[in-house]
Amino acid sequence: MEKIFKLKEHGTTVRQEIIAGATTFVTMAYIIIVNPKILEAAGMPFGASMVATILTAFIGTLLMGVYAKRPFAIAPYMGENAFVAFTVVKVMGFSWQQALGAIFVSGAIFAVLTLLNIRTWLVNSIPEKLKIGFSVGIGLFLTFIGLNETGIVRIGVPGAPLHVGNFTEPTVLLAIAGFIITGLLMIRRVNAALFLGIAAVTILGMGLGTVKIPDSIISTPPSVMPLLGKLEFSALLTVKAFPVILTMFVMIFVDTMGTLIGLSMKAGLLDTRGNLPEIEKPMLCDSLSTMAGAVFGTTTSGAYIESAAGIEAGGRTGLASVVTALLFLLALFFAPLFTVVPPYAYGPALIIVGMLMLSPMRHLDYHDLTEVMPVFTIIVLMSFTYNVGIGMTAGFVVYPVIKTLSGRVREVPAGLWVLGALSLLFFVFYPY
Repeated sequence: MEKIFKLKEHGTTVRQEIIAGATTFVTMAYIIIVNPKILEAAGMPFGASMVATILTAFIGTLLMGVYAKRPFAIAPYMGENAFVAFTVVKVMGFSWQQALGAIFVSGAIFAVLTLLNIRTWLVNSIPEKLKIGFSVGIGLFLTFIGLNETGIVRIGVPGAPLHVGNFTEPTVLLAIAGFIITGLLMIRRVNAALFLGIAAVTILGMGLGTVKIPDSIISTPPSVMPLLGKLEFSALLTVKAFPVILTMFVMIFVDTMGTLIGLSMKAGLLDTRGNLPEIEKPMLCDSLSTMAGAVFGTTTSGAYIESAAGIEAGGRTGLASVVTALLFLLALFFAPLFTVVPPYAYGPALIIVGMLMLSPMRHLDYHDLTEVMPVFTIIVLMSFTYNVGIGMTAGFVVYPVIKTLSGRVREVPAGLWVLGALSLLFFVFYPY
């Protein structure tokens, strides 16, 4: 196993990779329940959707571990699922079967572009400073997710969209305790600090009665047949379908691209030019998992930003992803056990990981506003629109515009003009 995943080469061990894989799984296990709940709004049955979510995460993450050999977990994206359920189906009037068809087509296009090395060319054309924006933006996005999930920060009212949580609630106090406990463990360089922090808060929650101990840890998985292979392609050639396909295409494209770069920067996997070697492999994993997910009956899949928690726990190779994948497979039969970890237990880990992902900002030259403005655009829109893809597409538009108007058009790589044009089309046709 050490030779297969080249653990020594990456300065890691089997134990470290197992802990990292488990940490990633715990921080993203919520998707097992949350994704089906969101897709219920589109008329997709919860039980079958839960199985589709798990199978997609298992296949995609296993492929990432065995083929791409990277410590990135794959699962259906948050944001894209809501877009399909509430915009594509409920507002625009498409059926969920037609939405799955559009998702499959998007995944197939990605696979072709990946095999032709077009995606690699586009990714490698992104300036290094924008990649800093991806990493920092993902970090702040993770932090905001953690703050909101734990109740430390809550949605407010018009005029004050955010509000401090109720610090007298036991769950909020447990989240704060988890933040301090995990931080102290990391300061003392305790191995598996993130995982131990999550476990400690979960156990404390059980003791205080805020975590319900499941009556049974074993469950029989529902049938996936109500969703399996129900894709429809009939409506995809209509004018009405164009903004849907374009939006899905761009959102998947930039989400995957930015997440892979941001996570790779955190893991120290980028080369001296700021590129991820063999990036086509994890991108192909994303493409294939999106296609498989559409067949199973779920929305767009890709690398999860919560993988940063596993990377912080020491994950550097595909073995961590294999562990995460196997835990997803076990969740088919042990869903009550794996979903018992509450948001206020894993939320502090996301906050801390987000904090640590801010470090690349020190490499930004604040005297060059043609670099700072696009990076700032990426970071703030990622965080404040609650959408990674929006921030990245905005950055792809702002960068060439600012450089051109500043008389520095030669600094814009050819590939970035393509990304900028796609991103501009995204904003023009986005079904607001």
